[in-house]
Amino acid sequence: MPRTRLRTRFLLSMILITFGLTALSLLVVRHSVQTHVREEIVRELRNSVTTFQNFQHDREVMLSHSAELVADLPITRAIMTAHDPATIQDASKDVWQLTGSDLLVLVNRDGAVVALHTKTAGFTQEAAKKYFDRSLNEEDSSHWWFGAHHLYQTFVQPVYFGAKTDGPLLGFLIIGYQIDDRLAREVSKVSASHVAFSYGDEIVATTLTPLQAQGPGVNALATGSLQSSPLDVQVGAEHFVATSLDLSGQQPISVRLTVLGSYDQAARFLGNLNRLLLLLGFTAVLIGSGLVFLISHTFTRPLATLVEGVRALEHGDYHHPLDPRGSDEVAELTSAFDRMRASLLKTQQALLESEQLATIGRMASSISHDLRHALAAVVANSEFLCDGRLTSVQREELYQEVRTAVNQMTDLIDSLLEFARTRASLNPAYGNVVETVQRAMQAVRLHPRHQGTLIEVHSHGQSSAWFDSRKLERALYNLLLNACEAAPSNEGRVQVTVQRKETSVIIEVADNGPGIAEPIRDKLFHPFVSFGKQNGTGLGLTVVQKIVQDHGGEIVMERTADNLTVFRITIPGQDPQSSADAVLDEGAGHPFVPVESDSATENSIRHSDQ
Repeated sequence: MPRTRLRTRFLLSMILITFGLTALSLLVVRHSVQTHVREEIVRELRNSVTTFQNFQHDREVMLSHSAELVADLPITRAIMTAHDPATIQDASKDVWQLTGSDLLVLVNRDGAVVALHTKTAGFTQEAAKKYFDRSLNEEDSSHWWFGAHHLYQTFVQPVYFGAKTDGPLLGFLIIGYQIDDRLAREVSKVSASHVAFSYGDEIVATTLTPLQAQGPGVNALATGSLQSSPLDVQVGAEHFVATSLDLSGQQPISVRLTVLGSYDQAARFLGNLNRLLLLLGFTAVLIGSGLVFLISHTFTRPLATLVEGVRALEHGDYHHPLDPRGSDEVAELTSAFDRMRASLLKTQQALLESEQLATIGRMASSISHDLRHALAAVVANSEFLCDGRLTSVQREELYQEVRTAVNQMTDLIDSLLEFARTRASLNPAYGNVVETVQRAMQAVRLHPRHQGTLIEVHSHGQSSAWFDSRKLERALYNLLLNACEAAPSNEGRVQVTVQRKETSVIIEVADNGPGIAEPIRDKLFHPFVSFGKQNGTGLGLTVVQKIVQDHGGEIVMERTADNLTVFRITIPGQDPQSSADAVLDEGAGHPFVPVESDSATENSIRHSDQ
């Protein structure tokens, strides 16, 4: 995990704090301004609604009075005295043009529509008859008629032959004024807002653009979901605050005026304010980062020097220069660390000298014992050989005893030399690891103490690799010998498994011994620690580890428990074509010579002493 310097933490902390404060300031200011802007829009909308109500009242009074005057005109009375609807239709055209209205309807005393004039086609006499009958039951001074997607505000006035009090009723005059985009623009100017007139769930006139009028947010204006209280509405890509005014009166179908104040236009300055605050925040981050860098450099430099000293001590450098000057906590810690370092150096030197003397003593004692034992056998058997009365068979047995003792001394010297070498000295060839395992196994089987131990070898897949056959056989011999020493004498069993995993050859040696004691597991491969020391020099596993490491591999104790201890050896297993030119003997300084193995046996082999 990468380390983070204290100065970097200071800088990051400063940046995060400044960023957090700036963001919090932006949020607070933005919320405050948004609330203020919305309140201003709501206030303006209410003023607009009040203004329209006054404007609408004056307009209704004026139009109602105008309709009353037209109904009292002599020409209107004269037209209504006619009985032919065609004559009334033609004659009433001049009256319609005189009123300047968008709709004129004449109804006789029987309630039949006898004349109809509109500026836009589509409004039928049937629709006029329906709305006229409904208007007679309403007490409002104005009424709302809708047909062919056109909305009219109408005023119904009776037509009398004489005075209203005593003249006979000739019929009714209806004058209507269409609610269209022109009227919406006039109302928008008065209210200084966007407006929309709707009848039921259909918008009939609005100052919104055609693109906005087609957006999904318009449904809220047409379905009556808005009440008198202002609500936020998204119309197209623009955000509005809207409120509605019910104009329908007693009419069953709702007629509404919706006034919309653009929130986006009113809040544009907020974006400029945000950018200004961001610029100020960024400037504060830069200035603050520079100040923190300068300040932190003063405080963290002694601490950085102390950290460098700790890292140097980790790598064995006890003389890294420190700067304990000052009286602050870091200076006191540096002085304490310097004293501790000097004490550790003195203690380590004493321990090393003691350990060296102890190691030399253990090695001398072990080697002396083994050499004395072998030399005693050589001397004793040599004296026996001087006896002239011995038979040839007896002489041969004595000679073999001498040879065995000499071989033991040779093995001891080879182990010491192998342990003492600091560079690998290998003569590798490309061959089959299973064959080397078999040779080591046969050598162990000849050992007199382990002829009753069952040894099994299992091979899985191709197991060829570059290795020094003689030294690997020596390492496997030592490992198998240790396994046999640990296995029970009467039911001992050792299992060797050879297999390839990816580019390596894995050799696992398992025995059914009692396991390895907990205190020596961590130092199992150290000299004179091996659990088989009672029958050897204690260098067996140490030599095994060195030979395996010289091959570029590793040996580990994979697991140990009652009746199961497993050692795993990993040997790199490159192909000869890709490795012959690259692999060099570092000890001897010459290329490895690939030698192909004659055997390709990869089947499971079971060996036991019969």
